[in-house]
Amino acid sequence: MDRNLRWLAFGAVVRAAGLSLILPFIALYLRNVLRLGYGPIGILLALLGVLPLAVYPFGGAIADRLGRRALFLGSLVLEAASVIAVGVAMRERLLAGVLGCGVGTGLAGALGGPALSAYVADLASGSDRTQGFTWFRIGWNVGFTGGVLAGGVLIGFVGFPTVGLGAGATLVASTVLLAVVLEPTPYDRDRAAGRPRPAPAGAGRGGTWRVLAADRLFLAFCATFAVAELSVGQWSTVFPLYANSVLGLPYAEVGLGLGLNGVLVVVAQAPTTRAALGHRHTSLMLLGVGLYVLGFVLFGLTAVVPALVLAGFLAAVVVLTMGENVLSIPMTTLPSNLAPAGEIGAYNGAFFAITGAGMLLATTFGGFVLARGWPAPITWAVLMVPALPALAVGYAYVAKRVPDAPNRA
Repeated sequence: MDRNLRWLAFGAVVRAAGLSLILPFIALYLRNVLRLGYGPIGILLALLGVLPLAVYPFGGAIADRLGRRALFLGSLVLEAASVIAVGVAMRERLLAGVLGCGVGTGLAGALGGPALSAYVADLASGSDRTQGFTWFRIGWNVGFTGGVLAGGVLIGFVGFPTVGLGAGATLVASTVLLAVVLEPTPYDRDRAAGRPRPAPAGAGRGGTWRVLAADRLFLAFCATFAVAELSVGQWSTVFPLYANSVLGLPYAEVGLGLGLNGVLVVVAQAPTTRAALGHRHTSLMLLGVGLYVLGFVLFGLTAVVPALVLAGFLAAVVVLTMGENVLSIPMTTLPSNLAPAGEIGAYNGAFFAITGAGMLLATTFGGFVLARGWPAPITWAVLMVPALPALAVGYAYVAKRVPDAPNRA
């Protein structure tokens, strides 16, 4: 594997540790410190992502026009500054400050995410590309595991603000490391030398946007993921919020569950990817969504028995992580495989924007369902309803039309 991809995976350890110290617990801060209701929390967290969502396509286009490395590193600077500011805002109990800095963190991801995907895609192709994304994900989850475990424990001892400031300092360290070790990709060098890659066939006037608008299969693939996110997206916010605020699991036990997720990614992602090589990305997509549905339904069923709450929570984490490991393969790789030459960043930006819309709606959807106060089995059955049309469309349309070569992991 290219040395830059190894450094990227190592840097992801430090970066993920910083982010996971505080970001997974923001919903709990809004609930337990600022005393907001579930519905308002869902709306506010969704609003945090509106502006970054609009920026994603431009982040991808900028990565194609100006280069991958510079944009990615610039986004890391914005990310570190935003997380430090979150800690300050939490100390002052400023809701507007916490939300504003959260927007800054989201903007950093919107600018840097497509550039990062294009950076990896520039340095690897075929199965090597799939494995390159896998090792970045493993590095990320090593850091996530340590960060979320530490965050769950430290918040109870020193509070949200101090943990937020420590998270920002960790991100500064990861940014400095990556700025020193990462080299420009061949695409970056071509751009710097005035050797732009050829435009995709049929681009004509309108360039990237015309190519994307005409690619109905790619848009259908993105839309399938976006609808699935209405159910899958409950994992990042609503699942730990429900476990803590409704079922009464303490921060440390929620952190333990999220840490278990990270450990299972580290241990199982590489074998999962090796087993997936040669199989169809679209089949992996359907399997991954199905495992999410199974995990959430299992959680809803076990949560009705008080003695099984913690065991059910941890069992659900195991199944959900299996789904995450499988689903991450097509999510990270197939957008680049489907992109024309010279438009990898733009295609990744469009994918992130469209699926991000599903994630935003998932947060609002989950908040309002939780506010109804239904029993756990009903709550989680309702939250899984959107996955059913996503699975149907994914099987009936997308899986049958993606060409075989880019569809192979």
